[in-house]
Parts: sequence; structure tokens; C-alpha cells
Amino acid sequence: MQKKIVKMIELLEKTYPSAKTELLFNTPFQLLVATILSAQTTDKTVNKITSALFERYKTPDDFAKADIEKLKNAIKGVNYYNTKAKNIKKLAEIIVNQYRGQMPETMEKLIKLPGVARKTANVVLSQGFGRAEGIVVDTHVKRLSERLELSKAKTPEKIEQDLMKIVPREKWISFPFALILHGRAICRAKQPLCNICVLRPLCPYGEKVKC
Repeated sequence: MQKKIVKMIELLEKTYPSAKTELLFNTPFQLLVATILSAQTTDKTVNKITSALFERYKTPDDFAKADIEKLKNAIKGVNYYNTKAKNIKKLAEIIVNQYRGQMPETMEKLIKLPGVARKTANVVLSQGFGRAEGIVVDTHVKRLSERLELSKAKTPEKIEQDLMKIVPREKWISFPFALILHGRAICRAKQPLCNICVLRPLCPYGEKVKC
């Protein structure tokens, strides 16, 4: 498995040399907001919304003081915008009141914020602070981990634990984002492009299916 994962990383890095989040942000707090908005919504849609959102609300204090109905309206293009607006306003209030407006920088503190699970926290820590405390597991990473037989687990938390055991820590930040890009472009949920996939020689799924 170790030789396999090293080869996978090598192939993915050649294909996606600058793998990172496609969400646009200027501060770790903006990234936190954008990542929350991205749940069940494409990054492209989120980026359109946040371009105006972050002009109107620039800091945790701005979001904490925001009128909830105006905030809901500002993010109406994303799925579950009502719940997301409430969570964003509440977590902004916590950051202002408990952390004096400074973003928490640990997994333990981030996952205590409303609407923030490990996936969101890992995105913020890795892309906002350059910290490898875990591995981002979204729907693409979950699907590819199963197809590549990197994990037999079904939950994001257990898949993350499996990946952390086999992926070198110095690759914890870049590896999942390379998988995400590959999942979007090639290893799609429906009609994967196995015939042009660089990972096909290492992929049990690619050997079984005609695509």
C-alpha cells in the first residue's frame, strides 16, 4: 500500500501541481465562511456570492452585527442558506466575544463553532493557516478513496483516519485537494473518464469497469 500511495501522489502532483481550494478568500475567516457556504453547493456558485458578500461584510464583527434577514438574502444562492446564515452569524458572535475577533487556529476550537465539522476545519487549517492537523474528506475524496481502495470506511471521519495512516504527513494538505480536482475533472461520480485517468494502472475500480 505504501508504494501504491507514493506513486499515486507522484502522478497526482504531476497532473495537479498547484492543488488547493478553489474557494476565493483573503483571510482565514473569509475561508471559514466560504467553506460553510460550499456544503451542497459548487465552489463556482460560492465564489460568485462571496465576491459581493465580502465587500459588504469584511470582518467577524461585521457578520456578528449583520441583520439576519439581510444576511440570508445575501447568500440566497446556496443550498440551506437559512441554516448557514444563522450558523455564520452565531460563530461570528463567538469569535468576537470569546476570541476578541481573532480566528481560532486549532481543530479543537474550530469544531466547537456552529456549522463547523472536521472537513470545514481541515480546509481552514490547511488552506488558511498552512497547518496539517488532518486530511480534508469531501464527497470527491470519499468516492476516490473507495474506488482506489484506500479505505473501506463509509464515514468521512473514519476515511480521514485511514488516509492519515497511509499518506505522509507532509502531503496531508495537498493530497486531498489533488483528489478533489481529479474527482471533478476525471473520476466523476457518473461516467468517470477512466480511459484518460493517470491513476488507472493503480485503480481497482478502473480495472473492473468499461469507461
